[in-house]
Amino acid sequence: MPATIAVVHGPNLNMLGQREPEIYGHTTLAAIDAALTSRAEAAGLRLVSLQSNHEGVLVDFLQGEGWSAAGVIINPGALTHYGLSLRDALAALRAPIIEVHLSNVYRREPFRHTSVIAPVATGQITGLGWRGYLLALEWLIAQL
Repeated sequence: MPATIAVVHGPNLNMLGQREPEIYGHTTLAAIDAALTSRAEAAGLRLVSLQSNHEGVLVDFLQGEGWSAAGVIINPGALTHYGLSLRDALAALRAPIIEVHLSNVYRREPFRHTSVIAPVATGQITGLGWRGYLLALEWLIAQL
């Protein structure tokens, strides 16, 4: 069975392409997942992804898929700033974790500058749009 990469999309990311495209771009979540799946398959990997607007659903996904994953890519959305149960679920994993943000959160409102996820993540990619997800995947592939 091929190694698995788990991808977690937090609240409101289901609205990509519609929600504030001047900040988040015009690329849809489906297009991002398709690009990730294509690249993962080309590398001989399995990719599983989930988007939810509910923190507990994301925690359940990580508890189910994260333990056996070779890596995790997460865009926690607004949970970045206060999702402590999500942070704890990530901290329990052995796999490398890459936190991704479409916009440069450090050029935005001050509340966006704090991440409760960053201290348990291996790395963070911010401000590079949807391609940040692909860069995260490329890094994980290089680690395998």
